[in-house]
Amino acid sequence: MTGLAEYELHEGEGGAVLALTGPYLVSSIGAVDEDLRSLEGDIAQVDLSGVSEIDTVGAWMACHIATRHNATITGASERAQRLLGALEGMDSEEQIAAPRLPVWSRVPEAMGEKVFNARTGVYGVLSFLGSLILATWSLLRNPRRFRMVALVRQAELVGVSALPIIGLMSFLIGIVIAQQGAVQLAQFGAETLTINLVGRITLRELGVLMTAIMVAGRSGSAFAAQLGTMKLTEEVDAMRTIGIAPMEALVIPRIMAAVLMMPLLGFYASCMAIIGGAVIGDVILGIPFWTFLSRIQEVVPTYDLWVGLIKAPVFGLIIGLAGCYHGLQVRGNSEEVGIRTTMAVVSAIFAVIVLDAFFAVFFTELGWG
Repeated sequence: MTGLAEYELHEGEGGAVLALTGPYLVSSIGAVDEDLRSLEGDIAQVDLSGVSEIDTVGAWMACHIATRHNATITGASERAQRLLGALEGMDSEEQIAAPRLPVWSRVPEAMGEKVFNARTGVYGVLSFLGSLILATWSLLRNPRRFRMVALVRQAELVGVSALPIIGLMSFLIGIVIAQQGAVQLAQFGAETLTINLVGRITLRELGVLMTAIMVAGRSGSAFAAQLGTMKLTEEVDAMRTIGIAPMEALVIPRIMAAVLMMPLLGFYASCMAIIGGAVIGDVILGIPFWTFLSRIQEVVPTYDLWVGLIKAPVFGLIIGLAGCYHGLQVRGNSEEVGIRTTMAVVSAIFAVIVLDAFFAVFFTELGWG
């Protein structure tokens, strides 16, 4: 015994015989693996009488050679016979997966399946809205059951804690709008109209819209993750058991906090963006800081402010509904929490942008364009 797997190919009575010798183990078969896989020609027998030791890898190699060359295995020890019997049929060349449909059939089929399965989501949303309306009506009839402390806590998390990041983001957005707007308007000698651009676009659109996106990513995801974890650990079921309605205790305070805080955060974001624009105006355009701010009051119509303030609570409602709904839909395992959190953020941002487009058309038709 040399300690290495070896082989010899010679002629026998019934044809070519492949004689394997030495230990055919996972640690030693590497020396002959490539040679055995590249054997060509007809082989009638695979002789294992010279194999000193064999494991599953060695037995699979012998089985693979025999199957590929349509040969018979001889001289196998009792251990080799057991391994070969266990591996019987595992070297089949048949496909182990069904063939995929062509892309022009696969894509429409997948889209149709998703559309068909969307009815479950529609039923879930309608059921959630119905439960929310019933819980709201119940609180209106029994105001003492309303959890003011929970509302204040959620308002702090949604609003006060978000002031630094939203302020910084809006300030930088105001700088970008003013700088880029000034560059473009300079081609027409109208740099002073940068004040109009910054004031109107921030108060009417970007202030509230960017705040909604930030709140969706920050608070909407938190709603979904918190409620999803509580659902997973059966805390929601425990609340029902002791007579506490999860809608009243968990959902309504979060949705109300988002609705109440969004107008304040949107106005704050618009003010910070205007301050950022004023800084750029002072540094680059030579417009004094306070002159920039005073001109904002003259060139921005009051209805631009009202447009932003009207949209803000609607966006807050959408964000709160999306976060709470997806959080309460968590089932099964912790992976579902991540999936539902992602779905909450994506659906909230998508709905906010779609609604913003509708609001733009609506207010233009109303004469607030």
